[in-house]
Amino acid sequence: MTKQGNFEFTFTHAIVAIVLGLAVLAGFFIGIPMYNVWQQEMAGRAEFAKAEQNRRIMIEEAKAALEAEKLNAQAEIERAKGAAEAIRIENGSLTPTYIQYLWVRQQKDFTGKVIYIPTETGLPVLEAGRSVQTNP
Repeated sequence: MTKQGNFEFTFTHAIVAIVLGLAVLAGFFIGIPMYNVWQQEMAGRAEFAKAEQNRRIMIEEAKAALEAEKLNAQAEIERAKGAAEAIRIENGSLTPTYIQYLWVRQQKDFTGKVIYIPTETGLPVLEAGRSVQTNP
């Protein structure tokens, strides 16, 4: 037996150290694969939860789109009722002056945009308002 300071290193200590080392090594050999399985299971659960959430989001977006389409259809019906009432008020005859008024009133939404107005021959006036440059 050798003596180092106050600690005596014995054969029993060597056996205990080897057994503990082997136990730790065996723990790694058993624990690491088990940890990998657990980690994959948790990753699968997270992926499943993410897919479920994405599905719920898509369903809610589809419901919102359906509701918007229903409201757009109702608005279109009300617009058609309004147009039918306007035609009824005018006794079914729209004058060219009234049609021109409606067209001009509609143009307030198109400020700053190019508008092509057809001529008598049905061709649009393409260069109206543009300056013509001539070469000297």
